[in-house]
Amino acid sequence: MQWAVLGIAIFCLFLIYVVVQGTMAHLKWREMAAKGDLDIIRRLIDGQMEVWQEMRMPKGEDPHIWRGTQTAELVSIGPDYARVSCAAEGQYTLVDGQRREALSPLEEGMKLTMKLADRFLYDTPNLRLDRVQIDIYTTFRDEGGGAQQRCILSTIVRRSQAMALDWDASAHEIVDQLGGRYRLAPWETALPVEPLAGVEWVE
Repeated sequence: MQWAVLGIAIFCLFLIYVVVQGTMAHLKWREMAAKGDLDIIRRLIDGQMEVWQEMRMPKGEDPHIWRGTQTAELVSIGPDYARVSCAAEGQYTLVDGQRREALSPLEEGMKLTMKLADRFLYDTPNLRLDRVQIDIYTTFRDEGGGAQQRCILSTIVRRSQAMALDWDASAHEIVDQLGGRYRLAPWETALPVEPLAGVEWVE
């Protein structure tokens, strides 16, 4: 009996040690990220994106937005900001026996911008970014049928702005409030744009 109690006590002490060590490691990473350690910031972001790419889609998540989230790639970072790019394609539905566009790549990209802004500003453990730039790309085809992805939406989301946003508004309204860059053809199709360059990025 005494040996059993001793064994349980040792096991509990080991668990406490593991928890304390893990907590101290998280606090250390948080401290180093807050001081602008680029290596730590990159590792935290890369690690979180790997989690998103490997985990199952959360219940209630829009499948198209979830797939877009999983295409996110880190372009560059700074001491308190990150720039990411991802892909958005249109959604189609069957109407009167024909496939018709239900949601354009730009509309999809605006929704994806809001989702990624939330994830990078509030859902990346041990990291508190001041701002994140999100560049949305979609596929264009040339006259020869070749495919190339071009940017159609570029938005810088600052934490101070995000805190003041009405997140119940439409993604279009929010992107416009944030000053997202996009262009529309006369027939309302998104045109390629150059990504914003309002801040100095560190590769």
